[in-house]
Amino acid sequence: MIVRKALIAAVVVLGGYDLAVAWDGTNTTTGSSVEIERGQLVRSGRTIEVYDSIEGYKEYDVDSIRRSGSTVEIEATDSASGESTTLEMDDN
Repeated sequence: MIVRKALIAAVVVLGGYDLAVAWDGTNTTTGSSVEIERGQLVRSGRTIEVYDSIEGYKEYDVDSIRRSGSTVEIEATDSASGESTTLEMDDN
């Protein structure tokens, strides 16, 4: 009975961990660290919410996506200011 409860607890903990993982990267314009939360569909023409380590949560309109070596480059436009930027995300 104790083994069964421990197994169930381990499955719940490990399953919950996967949901909390974010896509990490860098805003190449500002040099700040950025995170895109898991579950967001990152595609050209869509709006995504990004956590920026300097400015907090921001929304970007995705202009294009391109794989470059071990990173994924997202060309995006800040929804509030209209400024273009590149988010360089880890390819994981």
